[in-house]
Amino acid sequence: MTRFLPRVFVPLLALIALAWSGTAMAAVEIHFHSFNGSVFGRYPHTFIVLDGTLEADGRVVKENYGFSAQSSTAAILSGWTSHMVYVEKDKYVRKTNRHFSLPLSDEQYYRVVAEMRAWKNEPGKRYSLDERNCIHFVGRMASLLGLRVEYPEKMLRRPKKWLNHITTLNPQLGASIIK
Repeated sequence: MTRFLPRVFVPLLALIALAWSGTAMAAVEIHFHSFNGSVFGRYPHTFIVLDGTLEADGRVVKENYGFSAQSSTAAILSGWTSHMVYVEKDKYVRKTNRHFSLPLSDEQYYRVVAEMRAWKNEPGKRYSLDERNCIHFVGRMASLLGLRVEYPEKMLRRPKKWLNHITTLNPQLGASIIK
């Protein structure tokens, strides 16, 4: 009987250890969001959300970034203007469309954050409604991760439609179109 117990418990213990390590395994995900716009002055917008836990040091990540003009005045209609990387409030993020998500390695996470900082810290007026807006920023992050990205002119001011387009270009995501 004593020989029987170890044989029964070995697979059970292995299963428990596997489950335990799976829950302890760290991972950060990147989520691609769009906002439809509002009557109260919020323009359509797209941004990324990063959340999870870094594998190397166990640091919890809960961040989001979008690219925008510093000021939404008529100046954005006439060319290049001052830019910023914008962080959305949690309550706002919950009201947006999540189009698709990808798991990130620690290296990919740091690459995305470095690219965000490069956009944020670039000198000069680097925002253009038609040439370098939130769609271009999110597209850059997607392309860093190996996704196919295009910028059809008719979608440059329509983030939800554009992210739906990116979804169709990347069927491996298994994502659905947002209505």
